Amino acid sequence: MSSNGANGADRKYKWVGTRPIRHDGLDKVTGKANFGADLAFPDMLWGKLLRSPHAHANIKRVDFSKALKLDGVKAIVTSADLPELASVEAAEAGEGGGNYRDLSHNCLARGKVFYHGHAVAAVAATSQDIADQALALIEVEYEVLKPVLSIEEALAPGAPILHADLRTKGVKDSGKTNVAARVTFGKGDIEKGFAQADIVVERTYRTQTVHQGYIEPHAVVARTNADGQSVVWCCTQGAFMVRSYCAAVLGLDLSKLKVIPSEIGGGFGGKTTVYTEPLAVLLSRKTARPVKMVMSREDVFRATGPAGAAKIEIKLGAKRDGTLVAASSRLWYEAGGFPGSPVAAGAMTVFAPYDIPHVAIEGFDVVTTKPKTAAYRAPGAPQSAFATEQAMDELARELKLDPIDLRLKNAAKEGTLAPYGAKLGRVGFIETLEAAKNHPHYKAPLGPNQGRGIASGFWFNVGMQSSAEVHLAEDGTATVITGNPDIGGSRASMAICVAEELGIDVMKVRPLVGDTDTAGYCDLTGGSRVTFATGLACIEASRDIIQQLRQRAAMTFGCDVEQVDFLDGRCLPTKASGLDHPPLTVAQIAQHTVKTGGPINGRAQVNPRGAGPGFSTHLCDVQVDPETGRVDVLRYTAIQDAGKAVHPAYVEGQMQGGASQGIGWALNEEYVFDKNGVLENAGFLDYRMPVASDLPMIDTVVIEVPNPGHPYGVRGVGETPIVAPLACVANAVYAATGKRMTELPISPPRLLAALNG
Repeated sequence: MSSNGANGADRKYKWVGTRPIRHDGLDKVTGKANFGADLAFPDMLWGKLLRSPHAHANIKRVDFSKALKLDGVKAIVTSADLPELASVEAAEAGEGGGNYRDLSHNCLARGKVFYHGHAVAAVAATSQDIADQALALIEVEYEVLKPVLSIEEALAPGAPILHADLRTKGVKDSGKTNVAARVTFGKGDIEKGFAQADIVVERTYRTQTVHQGYIEPHAVVARTNADGQSVVWCCTQGAFMVRSYCAAVLGLDLSKLKVIPSEIGGGFGGKTTVYTEPLAVLLSRKTARPVKMVMSREDVFRATGPAGAAKIEIKLGAKRDGTLVAASSRLWYEAGGFPGSPVAAGAMTVFAPYDIPHVAIEGFDVVTTKPKTAAYRAPGAPQSAFATEQAMDELARELKLDPIDLRLKNAAKEGTLAPYGAKLGRVGFIETLEAAKNHPHYKAPLGPNQGRGIASGFWFNVGMQSSAEVHLAEDGTATVITGNPDIGGSRASMAICVAEELGIDVMKVRPLVGDTDTAGYCDLTGGSRVTFATGLACIEASRDIIQQLRQRAAMTFGCDVEQVDFLDGRCLPTKASGLDHPPLTVAQIAQHTVKTGGPINGRAQVNPRGAGPGFSTHLCDVQVDPETGRVDVLRYTAIQDAGKAVHPAYVEGQMQGGASQGIGWALNEEYVFDKNGVLENAGFLDYRMPVASDLPMIDTVVIEVPNPGHPYGVRGVGETPIVAPLACVANAVYAATGKRMTELPISPPRLLAALNG
């Protein structure tokens, strides 16, 4: 039997927990890595999109006859060139949900535009300049309608109804509405719970629309071969997702599409759907030439999926000793122009860090005339935590309790029944709180106009489907192939898993991201699932290799396979066998496979459960300028349970990145629309994201409470880091100013107004 089956904390590791250099690092630092916009063909056409200047309008007429006559224009398409689809839920819904009809209508508007920048027509021409000229010649007649720019406007009596056929899921006979869905979670008896409370905190919180801010814009090249198969190169978080979505939008068989993922310059959930990919394929099929489409930065802001604005009502009830007895919440999340906000995830996570006997949660998915939302790192959870963690801070102050002690008293732990119905296994939330309380940061002195905040975060993590193949070369080195684009260091994680199992040097494992024709099916890279699930597939594929190695060694030893053990990269007779034969290394066995049965290749397919929830606790110190309202972050510490950090440097990087994005969300970032729904800050100059000079070095503390659902104890780590920062910063601002900021961002004008009363 293999000796590599020990679990979690009991196992001694050779490579897991180390920090090897990244396998793809050299190409990236030397500029040789190919990203979405890097590919070009000699006979390539350029694709461009005509976008709506209105946020809400009926399309009365589209006339592209003049544009089609322009020399160099090879094809123009509108939604009339796409099949009309039924409203069917997408088979691979990514992180944001949705259905195929909405997906198609978002790619090209059909009869109506639902946000400023909604694509109306696509052009393919021999140059970008000619494509731009063609767009200017397309005539579109609009009937301009009133925009719906907030949750309040969408819910108001007499509000414009965006979709005439929309009815509220979860509500019987809702009638025409802008509420796409209602979700509920709960346990216990909420009225009984609040009757037991000695103190109640009740507040309403609001967040604005924000963008993921990935540096690389969306880019795609599509080429159609003579056999009718279209090959797609694009920057995406999921090649199989792109294949499924393009096939659905275009009415093609999956066999007619091959998707090759490029390197990706950031996604954070924003590249878990399609925008230009189906249109590039369609134009390529119409022209029989390659077509390239690259979004401008303005296009990215106006017409890709941000995180939607939210309104959240929180009510917490507690005993005098700090015991939480009841909690209720109503959440409204903007979905943008089509249904599918992450309100369900927001409702699932809003009270998940705490063990509360009586809970009632109600959430609403609301359509507005803004870009259709997409996932953004723990989609829905940062908004809900912004509300809950501020209410917890206020409750601690009312009760005169240390805010960490209040959380410790009510912390979710093994056996806690979450409001969404799951019973927690072994989790490390308490450990993150204890680490925060004992950290030097928590005890450091503060100066004038300075304040310290604390907040905790939760993300449930997912498993989903993954495949992996491991091929052993004749010199004992290995190649591992998976179908997950690497957006956070997963190549290194996959290599570490294979090296750990096979007992070979991690730099002798070559991790590859395959395309949809060469890799086994993998759900997209998202949900903090890749190191957990695809890593598990790599482990199982490596163990398939080990079984074959034992069989080959048994042939050499002249014994049964049960009499061969595998330890530290070597096959050797078991003690019980009584055989005296020197061990055979992986390289020695691989060298002679031609004599023992041929090549050695391992494979595995998994659909695991037990991803293991992730918890974090963050500390933040700020200084507020009372004359301007400017907030400077002085110190920040992120503490998180990673289960087991396969590559600690990447875990720390995820924690730092999530904190950085959350700080930006808290202090500056928001979409600014005029009264007509036109986005006024569609660029990094006016959309204020943090830069290096805005932030201190973010300290990290990695807690390791092994997840029993994984052989190494791994939990997903990529999304939990962004959940706590919004509230953490807001709590720090309150500590510095005495002003409770219930609406984001806490920009200088907004804070100054609060300071001035």
